[in-house]
Amino acid sequence: MALPVAATQRRAQPSRHELWYDAPATKWTEALPVGNGRLGAMVFGGTAGERLQLNEDTIWAGSAENPVNPRARAALPRVRELVFAGKFAEAEKLASADVMGVPLKQPPYQTAGSLMIDMAGADAGVTGYRRSLDLATAVAETRWTANGTTYRRRVLASPVDQVIAVRIEADRPGAIAARLGFTCPLKSWKVAPEGQDTLILSGSGDPHHGRPGAIQFEARLRVLAEGGRVTANGDALMLAGADAVTLLIAIATNFRRFDDLSADPALITRDQIARAAARPFAAIERTATTEHRRLFDRVRLDLGDGPNLPTDKRIQAMRTGDDPALAALYFDYARYLLIASSRPGTQPANLQGIWNDLPTPPWESKYTVNINTEMNYWPAEPAGLPELTEPLIRMVEEMAVTGARTAREMYGARGWVCHHNTDTWRDTAPIDGPQWGLWPTGGAWLAMHLWDRWDYGRDRAYLERIWPVLHGAALFFLDTLQRDPTTGALVTNPSISPENQHPFGGALCAGPAMDNQILRDLFDHVGAAARILGREDESTRAMAAARARLAPDRVGKAGQLMEWAEDWDMEAPERNHRHVSHLYALYPSHQIAPDTTPALAAAAKRTLELRGDEATGWATAWRINLWARLRDGDHAHRILRFLLGPDRTYPNMFDAHPPFQIDGNFGGAAGMLEMLIQDRGDTLLLLPALPSAWPQGSVTGVRLKGRGMLDLSWRGGRLASARIRSELAGERRVLLGDKAKTLRLTPGRMVRLTGRDFA
Repeated sequence: MALPVAATQRRAQPSRHELWYDAPATKWTEALPVGNGRLGAMVFGGTAGERLQLNEDTIWAGSAENPVNPRARAALPRVRELVFAGKFAEAEKLASADVMGVPLKQPPYQTAGSLMIDMAGADAGVTGYRRSLDLATAVAETRWTANGTTYRRRVLASPVDQVIAVRIEADRPGAIAARLGFTCPLKSWKVAPEGQDTLILSGSGDPHHGRPGAIQFEARLRVLAEGGRVTANGDALMLAGADAVTLLIAIATNFRRFDDLSADPALITRDQIARAAARPFAAIERTATTEHRRLFDRVRLDLGDGPNLPTDKRIQAMRTGDDPALAALYFDYARYLLIASSRPGTQPANLQGIWNDLPTPPWESKYTVNINTEMNYWPAEPAGLPELTEPLIRMVEEMAVTGARTAREMYGARGWVCHHNTDTWRDTAPIDGPQWGLWPTGGAWLAMHLWDRWDYGRDRAYLERIWPVLHGAALFFLDTLQRDPTTGALVTNPSISPENQHPFGGALCAGPAMDNQILRDLFDHVGAAARILGREDESTRAMAAARARLAPDRVGKAGQLMEWAEDWDMEAPERNHRHVSHLYALYPSHQIAPDTTPALAAAAKRTLELRGDEATGWATAWRINLWARLRDGDHAHRILRFLLGPDRTYPNMFDAHPPFQIDGNFGGAAGMLEMLIQDRGDTLLLLPALPSAWPQGSVTGVRLKGRGMLDLSWRGGRLASARIRSELAGERRVLLGDKAKTLRLTPGRMVRLTGRDFA
């Protein structure tokens, strides 16, 4: 099939939803990601040599095992005594030996290898090269001309057909020839042909700290040539003289659940390839794009047009200028990445989403739950992607199972607990070392995301489902909170303020501010759920009483919000630490706000001034949200510009921690929404932190708590129109600057406001 003439012509102006480049990727952080939630590929866009680096979200090293230290329960009382006595270094030494998990490291998320496409001769005299990723269609495309022949290669990951599909076309009959082969960096793998048109890569996850690699996987390639012929040659397939070709890749593992590895990957991939091969590429592309657009098209952010430059050059230009349209593209990209890495039935987005090319990636590409996993899902609800939280909710439900074992065996407590990391095996014991891992509040923070799903959707059946998880998270703290001998307050002990060290010999402490803040939200939400469901009992009354005994947030000697129970902030070793854990109360919580707690908001601002604006990628993104909550749009925008520049954004727009972590992408998108809309449930703030760099624009399809929707536009830095709809009757207070208006909402009826309504 000859390539259509229209496909060979370059667009004069790229789509607002398009990343594009004028050269192939030479590094992994220049390649373009596609994904269907479960399967992922990084597309390098080569001419003679193309690499598709492949992932499947359940390929992990190691195997399931109970990592709780058998000495932990006996050692914890002494650790607590030492912490209360101020003997922090001694407490940390004991915790290192007798409390931390065994093994001390969790296993990594791993790659499935790569498909290599060698098109020898297709790189002679290349002209008209262009590679792109269309965020609206979820198709990566490469186009070029070599020796007078124009080639086009398209790659997509179908959530419908459960394959990665590749289409290669040329405008000259018989021009396509290629060698196709798999490669893999894991320790155990092999490649073999099946017939003349199929190639199979099979392998297993690597062993980890004595745990065998329990994950078995298979990647299956099927070559569907139009014209020419396909033959097997050793561990490769050879394609010659084709007019066009479709490549179908299916990948599966034996993973069903963290405690069930009974699936048959060969049977699964064989069935997926057979089903997809019965349909032409055009049909696969059409259904995949339709399913993608069902989610992607719900929300649109418009900040104007940008320059007609390759995306990497626009990122470089952020060092000295501004490009509002690049910010909108970054927002769209974050929504695209969440759609591509977290769908119902898949695993949640991990530290790198689903994209990883290494056997041991940075931080093992796990689920770090002292900020990073939570940040991945910050934009999901307001940015119109609520169903994409299903993998996170399911993971927390599974962690409540393993976390109950950890609570019982390690603490002698009811309920469930997770410390600062988990993995595909849902391990919940503390890892890495006390200064990072001995933090018992990770599960409690994750439970707040389950509450958010209720708060936005208001589905009573869902609230019934998550009730045992919410209640269990709070029950653990009823059993483990300790009475501070000095103040009488209830405190966590041992704990840390993630991942910061205080000035007295380590990180272990009692009652850091973040723990108190998270527990206030947890106890409040469990109490609210109990009232809605009629579940109030002795335990929920005890939770309310415990909440009242938590220490309040306090202002320190430098005017800052205190991070620890004592005023240690100004003597801490890292004054500009990347974590700002004690500002959880400002964002994502609403416990602190300029109009409700002005003194604490001022202290939070002072903390941010002391910490500085420029940090790692995700920490920079968090600061955008925090400054937006303080209603300083220009300051938030200044940090956003740094995030979008080459120091914190790779050429393919992945967040540069550095190295790559995907949470910065998601946190940055959430921050942009916070600049435009802040939703406290009963109160809605319009344009609370609009920067002067965005004098006009619009956002449509934003979801509100209580099953509401909002469209918003502004001109000249002022509100032009706000349209609010709700599926539930009730009142909502709307703020524009210091002016307020109370709306009475009727289900299905849209209310329109303009700036004049607040005069």
